Amino acid sequence: MKIPVLRIYTIAYLIFLYAPIIILPIFAFNNSTAVAFPLQGFTTQWFSQVWADPALREALKNSMIVAVSTSVLSTLFGILAARASTRYSFPGSGPVLGLIMLPMVLPEMIMAMALLVVFLSIGVPLSLFTIILGDVLICTPFAVAILTSAFQSLDRSLEEAAQDLGEGPFSTFYLVILPLVMPGIISASLICFTISIDEFIIANFLGSGQKLLSTYIFGQLRFPKNVPNIMALGTILVGVSITLLSLAEFFRRRGIAKTGAKDTGGFL
Repeated sequence: MKIPVLRIYTIAYLIFLYAPIIILPIFAFNNSTAVAFPLQGFTTQWFSQVWADPALREALKNSMIVAVSTSVLSTLFGILAARASTRYSFPGSGPVLGLIMLPMVLPEMIMAMALLVVFLSIGVPLSLFTIILGDVLICTPFAVAILTSAFQSLDRSLEEAAQDLGEGPFSTFYLVILPLVMPGIISASLICFTISIDEFIIANFLGSGQKLLSTYIFGQLRFPKNVPNIMALGTILVGVSITLLSLAEFFRRRGIAKTGAKDTGGFL
């Protein structure tokens, strides 16, 4: 009998990948400060204790400011880059697009250190603003990748028909192109929001002590008595991340259905 090696490997890989995520809510509802088996009982007290922490509320507020700002800016830059790369042909377009996508493959540690040196050398104080700039650098390539697919799936004849009927370039883009790629725009913004709110390296290097969810969680893990609270917070963040990714995938597939393009795979 042939052994299904690939199937066994796939199952083992998925267990290795998702087992920690499954264990996280188990201990978040465990009535014990020790993260160990056997479980002591069911409780929701850790969730209430998490929300009662004023430091967490400040970190959540700062993270929302950074994530929303990053999402808007990255998606805007992604629209411009994707539109230019799919609609127009100009010298050096390939290398320029390659430079835009480069942060996807560069180590974040290197980029964070480079940005830190640049900001300090030109006298820019470290703040939420510098974190936003760093996150935009990280997230923009993801927005470009998603939106490039959305713009490539458009039927060029729709744009030509609008111009034949008297619409200018701007009104054609606003009235015809933008509604068709709107699901891709929403998908890109949700992905950028998720990446930004989970980002730790950029926040740690460029934040200068600013409280964000990622740095807050890292700091709280030093105290064993706070670990159950972090488990509860992690459970909430996992739920939010899965929800946002599901919405992003929904809008991505909706955009493909609207344009009639071929689905080559997505996030889920």
